[in-house]
Amino acid sequence: MRSRLAISKLKAFLIIDLIFLGAVISTYFYFQDQGLIVVGSKPAKFTFSNLIVDPSEIYPGEAISISLNTTNVGDVEGNESLNLEINDILKDTKNITLAAGASEIIEFSYVETVVGNHSVKVGNLNGAFLVKPAPPETSNIILSNLKVAPYEVWADEPVTLTATAQNPTSQADELTVKIVVDNEILEYKIIALEAGATETVEFTVNASSTEGKHTVKLNTLSGSYTVIKTGYHTLLIGRSGGGTQPLPFTLNGEDYETGYLLVLPVGEYTISVPDVFDVGTGILEFSYWSDGLTSSTRSFTLDSRLILVATYTLVSGWASCPSLYVWNGTQYVYICEVSNSGWLGDIDHINADGQIVFAGGNKWDYIKLGEDLIQAKDGYFDIVLTQQWDELFYFDSAYMMVVDHPADVDVYTTMSNYVNTVFNDQIYTVNPTTLMSPVNATYIWAPVDTNAEGENVLSLIAQLDGIFTPGNNGLYSQSWNNISLNQLTVDLGNLSGAKQIKLLLTGIADWGDPAPYYPWIASFEEAASQGLITDGTEICPAPYMEVKDANGSWIRVPKDKQIPLPSDYVPRMFVVDITDLFPAGTTDYQIRINNFWNISWDYIGIDLSTQENITVQKIIADQATLVQIGWETFSKSYGAFTRYGDVTPLVQIADEMYVIGRQGDQIYARFPIANLTAADAGMVREYFIVTACFYKDEPGAWGFGFNFSVDPLPFQGMSGYPYPETESYPYDPAHLAYLEEYNTRIISPP
Repeated sequence: MRSRLAISKLKAFLIIDLIFLGAVISTYFYFQDQGLIVVGSKPAKFTFSNLIVDPSEIYPGEAISISLNTTNVGDVEGNESLNLEINDILKDTKNITLAAGASEIIEFSYVETVVGNHSVKVGNLNGAFLVKPAPPETSNIILSNLKVAPYEVWADEPVTLTATAQNPTSQADELTVKIVVDNEILEYKIIALEAGATETVEFTVNASSTEGKHTVKLNTLSGSYTVIKTGYHTLLIGRSGGGTQPLPFTLNGEDYETGYLLVLPVGEYTISVPDVFDVGTGILEFSYWSDGLTSSTRSFTLDSRLILVATYTLVSGWASCPSLYVWNGTQYVYICEVSNSGWLGDIDHINADGQIVFAGGNKWDYIKLGEDLIQAKDGYFDIVLTQQWDELFYFDSAYMMVVDHPADVDVYTTMSNYVNTVFNDQIYTVNPTTLMSPVNATYIWAPVDTNAEGENVLSLIAQLDGIFTPGNNGLYSQSWNNISLNQLTVDLGNLSGAKQIKLLLTGIADWGDPAPYYPWIASFEEAASQGLITDGTEICPAPYMEVKDANGSWIRVPKDKQIPLPSDYVPRMFVVDITDLFPAGTTDYQIRINNFWNISWDYIGIDLSTQENITVQKIIADQATLVQIGWETFSKSYGAFTRYGDVTPLVQIADEMYVIGRQGDQIYARFPIANLTAADAGMVREYFIVTACFYKDEPGAWGFGFNFSVDPLPFQGMSGYPYPETESYPYDPAHLAYLEEYNTRIISPP
């Protein structure tokens, strides 16, 4: 009885103790919550919430964004490793550090190519996404002419992609456009076109947050944009006209010279260029800026990538070769130097025995004249050819081509290459609305077998702006057996299926000072005397172009299809037809242009349009006169030159019955327009002058291997100049009669 009572009392005490303990604990936590009792800090603890998988449906190769909110609910800073699992397979890990009570949005990017449903797990959160079958890519719609604008942006700014979509079929069609940036698929877009329709399609992407160049693709079309430091933009200052000698200028009072390229803060700037600029062989006068302003001192706002080109006009002096002037309605205006490729004395190679073998020149040149540059006078077009440099010239012929073409296309000729004798006065039509830019271009001055990467120069050739690619003279190479070439590699993009491929180019040749030319040749002769030369060793390698074959190897283009030399002193635009140059099976449409001489390029475009119908009328000169300019010459040239007076028969046909002249001589020629028919409705008229001329420099000034004499006379079929004894100028009765009748102005050797 007593034991039962004791047990009952014990139970009662235990119940009272529990009640008391609960009250104490509750009070403890209450005071702790009120901050009246301080205990040790809770360790870091991470919680996860708000998992977002965006988008929830994608096509293969597209990226998805996976994000969630994470919070450190502990009292101290802590670290956590957060794993991304796709289909229960670890794909990525992010290490997180958060202060006590802090939150952060954590983002993953993931690309999936397998069609179907896929699970997502991050921490203790779960999600899913669906990869849909890729839309069909088979379509007859042709996508071309990708343009990326602006070319230069700040981080995360919008970039607009435009392209031309054409449906050449008789039925409506759809095309799936895959938008790729830096090799990551952003999205697919489907465009629809009615039968025969052509439209400009436009897409917008956000620029990367990383500074530098970024690639963009629409299906097989490629382009790029550049992210630059926020608050800054690129300024390029260039000069056009009168060669490539740098032009001095001031920018906000500081002295610089062209070509100038610098990244500057956004803001207001003032630039000043000289009104008159002496380039040594001529005086240039400022004409206008590329944006139309005509003051040599002007201000501008730099708020985007800006190119300013100062255009100059020759007002006195000369360059080299015969200089062409035409009547523009009020005066004779300078156009260019003619027949650059007619240079005599080009060295092809040296043999082991030290014998130097020369290459032949090409006397043909094709010069386009804008309608605003030439005007008729008294029923004639007048031209003047003046020899102001101390050279000999052998002028064979000149005629005009009057070309009528559809108003929606432009027309151009090609240019000649002095390594072959091809005559090509073909007129090419070019569609300016569908011209494409290359997708990439790099330049390097290095030995041809270099593995070094070149400088990206795509922005320098993407538009005609007077800003040229770099260039160097091969005469300054390290040594005779370590020659550096100017190598311009251009990726033309995917041109598969193109019926015709034409390059539209503008470039310039800067020969530089002839002083190092002779020591350079002597270094090869010395090497030959030491037995170090093998037969066929090139001294001044001729320009050549290469293309990629089906195996990705570089191969040389055939000699008669080689890239022409651009003009010197005044850049000209010309066409090179490369339609049949890529071998069968080629999918990599790259070209590489190699030049020993300092050749630089302002513009390279790609035209895939087919040839349009044009009308060509040819005008032969009905009068030509050789005169002396009137100032004294100290030329040391000698021989039997053409007598002054009427030389009309000599310029009407290219028959190697030359007008032979020297420094101070000038040819006037006129071309009658009475028989020209009017242009048809919808056609535009343009003019070309075609000349045939060889010229010879004085020894010591690019002349090598001959005397400064008229003889030996050149001819188009020669293997080189000077040519071997096995070859000869055609001394037949007709040519002998020409020599006796016309070349009677005898100048004795000095």
